[in-house]
Amino acid sequence: MNGSPGPEAVLLGPASLDIYLGRDLVLPGGGALNMAWHLAGLGDLWHLLTRVGDDRPAAFLDFVERHGLTVSASSIVAPGASASIDIVIRPDLQPHMDNFVEGVWADYRSTPREQALIAGARRLHLVLVEGAIRELERLAAAGATGHLEVSADFLGFRHYSVERFAATMRAVGIGFVGWPGAPGDTTVAALRDVAHKMGRHVVVTFGSQGVAAVDGRPGGEDRLLPVTAVPVLGTTVGCGDAFVAHFLAAWGRSGGDVLAAVEAGKSAGAAATAWRRPLPDQAYGPAAADALRRADEAAAG
Repeated sequence: MNGSPGPEAVLLGPASLDIYLGRDLVLPGGGALNMAWHLAGLGDLWHLLTRVGDDRPAAFLDFVERHGLTVSASSIVAPGASASIDIVIRPDLQPHMDNFVEGVWADYRSTPREQALIAGARRLHLVLVEGAIRELERLAAAGATGHLEVSADFLGFRHYSVERFAATMRAVGIGFVGWPGAPGDTTVAALRDVAHKMGRHVVVTFGSQGVAAVDGRPGGEDRLLPVTAVPVLGTTVGCGDAFVAHFLAAWGRSGGDVLAAVEAGKSAGAAATAWRRPLPDQAYGPAAADALRRADEAAAG
């Protein structure tokens, strides 16, 4: 689990417990952990910096070991409760997620050893919950990110205003936003303006309505790229993590070809609609996959 002492790419963000209410089931989750799974499956081994509590560490450590993820073994477990979110499966088998608890992420701070890993890396990607936002601000203020290609997932923008987005983008080269509205919304136009004023890339996904790839560098081109809608056989809950992870892998391998990266992200996001959880059930191990199958069958009547 320690991996290479000098990773080229570092992924910083939350791992959390997905608590399925009424099903006596708890699974490892969280955006950073899910992205690490995707990237590892592509042979893109990013070093995952995260924290989990000492209440149920095995849920995460078993997952990490099973999939060969690279983590900082000496610091991944911290005293306290893991971050968690409650999930209720509705009668139509769609999940409703609520009550996110930060747990040990409430006071996340990278250790000196983790900061040395960041110092030796070339790329850094962050999943921007509050703990990661604070840590990015701290690292940037200390001059620890200036040598990095920094990307960040602003999720559904719920932690953000346009003004806060602009402040965070001072330390970020590529920002991802999963926008719940339409491409013509005024906030989307404001995000585009920020990208151009600051010379940044911003990628905004709109589900089946397309993907906006904004290149704010001098001479850069903005594109609204179409998405082919697919039947949602599972849920859309894992689509964002899949899109960003596959984008990052393709971006790195193509030398920054945004069209190739968006196409890779679109394909991965579409594939994720076949899953009922953020990851395919097999990712959680055979026992969990069997329990999930039985629970879905019982819920379906």
